[in-house]
Amino acid sequence: MKILGDLIRALREACAGLFDRRTGKNAHYSMIDIGLPAFAVFFMQSPSFLAHQRRLEEGSGRGRSNCHTLFEMERIPCDNHIRAMLDPVDPKSFFPVFHTAFKALEEGGGLKDFRRLNGHVLIAFDGTEYFRSDAISCSNCSTRGRKGGKVEYFHTLLSATLVAPGHNRVVPLPPEFVAPQDGSEKQDCENRAARRWLKAHGAHYAKLDPIYLGDDLYSRQPICEDVLASGGHFLFVCKPASHKPLYEWLAGGRSAAARRCPEAWQDARHAHLSMDGSRTAARRRRCHDRQLA
Repeated sequence: MKILGDLIRALREACAGLFDRRTGKNAHYSMIDIGLPAFAVFFMQSPSFLAHQRRLEEGSGRGRSNCHTLFEMERIPCDNHIRAMLDPVDPKSFFPVFHTAFKALEEGGGLKDFRRLNGHVLIAFDGTEYFRSDAISCSNCSTRGRKGGKVEYFHTLLSATLVAPGHNRVVPLPPEFVAPQDGSEKQDCENRAARRWLKAHGAHYAKLDPIYLGDDLYSRQPICEDVLASGGHFLFVCKPASHKPLYEWLAGGRSAAARRCPEAWQDARHAHLSMDGSRTAARRRRCHDRQLA
């Protein structure tokens, strides 16, 4: 419970520094009162959680609700007030909490359970859509055309997550939002968001010797170069349909290599998939020795 308490205190500090658009004395609720209840809904995974807590607070017993005991809330605003006050807040205001949570994991020794492939950590990139409407929109919306000339508005973000095969937990890292960028006429996309994420956070996580994972959307030269420049490695999906020259080159190289040393080529193919070239190097040395003999 100590770690949970430390993390909630870090969240309280972040909420205390949130942008407050109110002026004068019109501030019955603090930004802590507004930010913590919004987080509590997601923490408890219950859309009706706050309504239930209000009933406990306002009931005949006037008892302390979970909001008081777990999150140390003083007051619980109404849902509409929470939305109105948090809408203008920059999501990056909460990014320090991600770093606090990661530091707690590292200092508590939990990071060792995420080490894979000879000591690397795996950071998975993936896009997530969290809003869609054909009637409601804002200046940060992305758009796409639908049948009949309709325009659909949506919000997506690039999630970066610490993962490990066989581990039943993941660790979220700061996200990067897909949104219109200043000075750009093109619509934003996951690829550009991934490059911004690497520029903002890549150096911070380079000490972990990370391997970045992603689907076919990320296996493009600019992203690969950015990963390497940030001190990381990458393992991205490359589909034949979107990487025809690569597969043609592999097919041509395979036939030539297979004729010289079939054993080494087969192991090289497996090593490419598993990122372990030790066996491949040994087989190649044996084939080279046989060729010299």
